Amino acid sequence: MWTHLERQKGGIGMRGPGETEIETDRRIVKDKIALLRKRLAEIDKQALTQRKERGELIRVALVGYTNVGKSTIMNLLSKSEVFAENKLFATLDTTTRKVVFEQTPFLLSDTVGFIRKLPHHLVESFKSTLDEVRESDILMHVVDISHPKYEDQIEVVNRTLTELKSLDKPTILIFNKMDLYEKQTFDEWLTDDVKNDILNQLKESWQHRTHGNCVFISATERRNVEELRKTIMDKVVELYRIRYPYKSEFFY
Repeated sequence: MWTHLERQKGGIGMRGPGETEIETDRRIVKDKIALLRKRLAEIDKQALTQRKERGELIRVALVGYTNVGKSTIMNLLSKSEVFAENKLFATLDTTTRKVVFEQTPFLLSDTVGFIRKLPHHLVESFKSTLDEVRESDILMHVVDISHPKYEDQIEVVNRTLTELKSLDKPTILIFNKMDLYEKQTFDEWLTDDVKNDILNQLKESWQHRTHGNCVFISATERRNVEELRKTIMDKVVELYRIRYPYKSEFFY
């Protein structure tokens, strides 16, 4: 049955003398790898060209652990139809949309979710989306606050951003899925006052740790979206004023 591993003589269209099927398969795989690397290089070149053509607009990138709701927030803010599903790596490429808040334009990008022990520096297919993070001006770090280990996930993302030399960028920490957090945290017998105290303590703690650069929302229920929009716009306008002080059309 294993005749496909037998040696064959050389000839036109045949394997070389003594070349086994395993060696042939290895050569085919190497050829496919070389072809894929060439295609990835072309994609990177196209992505670089696109980034250069975006002009002087401020760039905002959504980052975070996988499956925290980045694509849902992208759809909510940009009114686009980015694929969003409750699973790992629902987004594998970068989607960029132009967004305008009160006549202030900026570019918003949705990127691949990070994950623990994923060697991003070795995964060529993630290069374009990671370049989008490196070249962004503002980061929106989305967190699934309903996850029992959400603080560990924050650390994983921060370590990845450190590897990308992007941790020092202006960052807004967005705690998403507050509706699920409340369902998991609050018992039925708790009064509204107690619930509000628990939420206020949580928010005050993170406001202190992030120096006020955090927002608590529920993207699916559209809860606290206006505060998120205002927080983003304040950051974007602040950068425009620093970078282009004579372009008042950005500062409405």
